[in-house]
Amino acid sequence: MSSQAEQNSTRGANTIARHRELRHGSQKLPNLLFRSLTLLGILYGALTLVLITAVEFQVLSALGALVTGALMVLIQFVFGPWILDVTLRWFYSARWVEKNELPEHLRLFVQRVCDSEKLRFPSFAIIDDGAPQAYTYGHYPNNARIVLSRGTLSILSPEESEAVVAHELGHVCHWDMVVMTIAQLVPLIAYSIYRAATRLSDGDKKDRSGAALVAAGAYLVYAASEFVVLWFSRVREYYADQFAGEKTGNPNALAAALVKIGYGLAGRGQNVDAATDPGASQRRQSRYAYGGALGALNIFDRKAALGLVVTTGAKSDAGDIDRERVKDALQWDLWNPWALYYEVQSTHPLVAKRLERLADQAAAMRQEPYIVFDRDQPESYWDEFLVDLIVMLLPMLGLVIGLGMLTSRWLGASFDPHFFGLPLALFGLGYLAKNYLAYRSGSFPASTVADLLKEVKVSPVRTVPLTLRGSVIGRGVPGLIFSEDFVMRDDTGIIFLDYRQPIPLWDFFFGLLKAGKYKDKNIEVRGWYRRAPVPYLEIRAIKDVEDGSERRCYTAFAKLCFGLLVMGLGVVIMLGSQLGL
Repeated sequence: MSSQAEQNSTRGANTIARHRELRHGSQKLPNLLFRSLTLLGILYGALTLVLITAVEFQVLSALGALVTGALMVLIQFVFGPWILDVTLRWFYSARWVEKNELPEHLRLFVQRVCDSEKLRFPSFAIIDDGAPQAYTYGHYPNNARIVLSRGTLSILSPEESEAVVAHELGHVCHWDMVVMTIAQLVPLIAYSIYRAATRLSDGDKKDRSGAALVAAGAYLVYAASEFVVLWFSRVREYYADQFAGEKTGNPNALAAALVKIGYGLAGRGQNVDAATDPGASQRRQSRYAYGGALGALNIFDRKAALGLVVTTGAKSDAGDIDRERVKDALQWDLWNPWALYYEVQSTHPLVAKRLERLADQAAAMRQEPYIVFDRDQPESYWDEFLVDLIVMLLPMLGLVIGLGMLTSRWLGASFDPHFFGLPLALFGLGYLAKNYLAYRSGSFPASTVADLLKEVKVSPVRTVPLTLRGSVIGRGVPGLIFSEDFVMRDDTGIIFLDYRQPIPLWDFFFGLLKAGKYKDKNIEVRGWYRRAPVPYLEIRAIKDVEDGSERRCYTAFAKLCFGLLVMGLGVVIMLGSQLGL
């Protein structure tokens, strides 16, 4: 008891200290227009330098350079939204709806924001899928489209759904659709110049050296601008979050929505009408059951959405989500170095960092923050990260070591052609070792979604074998008719299930022809829990509890066979002399 009391006392002290650290609005973001113009100026300045160099060395003509940029701008800006319109109609179970078909509270809220910002009411599409989803796109603010899934409307409370839509309206009001399109063109054009320069093989030595210089410069600009655009996208997410907090007057509503959609904590009885009226959930569902470019404008990174988790957890005495469950989910983001590794490559900040910004905004508005993370990190996780990173690189390390040894013998007097098999053998050995750790076999003990979030020492290669039981509520990509993945709910929450076969075409036909049969079905799934950057379960076997049928994924077996084949081939080549080959 005394130990528990000490822990509670320490936690209380940490909470007070963290509250004091909140700067009450001093984390104000710089002027968005100034930052946008500055960044675009830097990006296009670098691109202009590459274009001038390309023209100077006759890799591109001046007209060709101008036409390349102009065509990409035209295609991306003019045709992109229309293509997405057609895609939503043909390949997603989406329906464009009139504004009076939206929930009344949401329609009135959007109208109020549009009136205050002098915007036209955006077009809305509803995807008939139980997995949460929200994003916006269009040509310019008065031409915006906002796409929501049925899961977003049913999982979130009215205030939370308004906050999510306000976030998307923030992207609209800030002209993010246009700014991000223009920014993303820089790496696209730079990469096109790089490819054009590398294909330039005719001409004299001077021409070839000039082309090589242009190719190197274009690739450097491409690589650097890719990371700059991703960083810029993450910054604009903070602005959209801030906009939502201002327009709703309640930053905590968006914080709760991010927690529910990102990793979650959205219970089955979360909405009051569903808890008090057994028929309300069915009526709500029938009401909304309408029969690459979006990444930066989605509520989450499209890649991150592949790890979508929404967990329930226990409720507190006040009827709210148990905040300790939320802190369980935040631990990985704040403590595991893999989180930073993935954030650098993401269009969106880590959810934990967005929650900290929203907590600061709430404090500035004299509101109690939705969540204050007050836990002390028990240990450093860099040792596990370095081990995992080495494990990921084992195949390439084996290949490099083998090539190094082969080169040393080639340069020496003792070269033997059978050593050509050494790089293959070491690559295969490293590949087998990596997948042995990534696909741990043996027992697959029963677990729950809520328990998974407590795992901090988990990564793409450091996995947890387990078995989950629950029901399928939607496709992995909400509404996509050939999505082979699933979103599953158990008694404690919702998790993304990654269905993966060795041949991509196999995945496509399963998604198109077979995956639909699992909708609303009770299932038992065995597999490996990973986090990259948010949680998901790679399926080993999925079983329909009702009819007992089971479908297996053979990726782990195929990787085992591939590793054995490559290593065996290398060994055979090395032993060729003894075998008489």
